[in-house]
Amino acid sequence: QVQLVESGGGLVQAGDSLRLSCAASGRGISNYGMGWFRQAPGKERELVAAISWSGGSTYYADSVKGRFTLSRDNAKNTVYLQMNSLKPEDTAVYLCAARYGSSRSYDFWGQGTQVTVSS
Repeated sequence: QVQLVESGGGLVQAGDSLRLSCAASGRGISNYGMGWFRQAPGKERELVAAISWSGGSTYYADSVKGRFTLSRDNAKNTVYLQMNSLKPEDTAVYLCAARYGSSRSYDFWGQGTQVTVSS
């Protein structure tokens, strides 16, 4: 089992930056692919960014490419999502998730952290 706890959300203005953190416990994340999802009211959950267990490959949704950067620190058992040039449409609950190895599904989820971007 992997427990995930997100932090770093808040209320910011358009153009500001935030860094979200996802701290894992229970097991080391070095063998886990990690992802950041977001869910806005009335919208489906969206995969925003993901990184493979090896760190060798990353994915970003088109809507955040060039603005968001996902990184992982296996020694700290933590992944980060640096979000720059935030837009009101980035407003959502951001959730961290983990999947073992090359598994197709994310099996472990955090509770989420709210990000609100005002115009």
